[in-house]
This record gives sequence, structure tokens and C-alpha cells, in this order.
Amino acid sequence: MSAPKRKAPAMKAKPVEAVNKKLLIWLGSIVGVVIVGMALLLILNNA
Repeated sequence: MSAPKRKAPAMKAKPVEAVNKKLLIWLGSIVGVVIVGMALLLILNNA
């Protein structure tokens, strides 16, 4: 008797090295807006 064949997994596992590019873009843009806003406030405060 042969062993029963295993089914292939329905969902493929994502590689761990994959980086969420949309998340990086969002975080980068938010940090950029905060930095630009702080710079504008500092400039306008000293003027």
C-alpha cells in the first residue's frame, strides 16, 4: 500500500524578506510632512 498523497497548501506562504512598500511610502510621507511642518513653524515663529 502506498501512502496517501498530500494536498498542496491552499495559501502560499509569503517570503519573510518581503517589505510592505505601501507602508514604507506612507510612513515616509507622514514623517516628511511632520518635518516640513515643524520647519515652517520654526521659521514663522522667528520672523
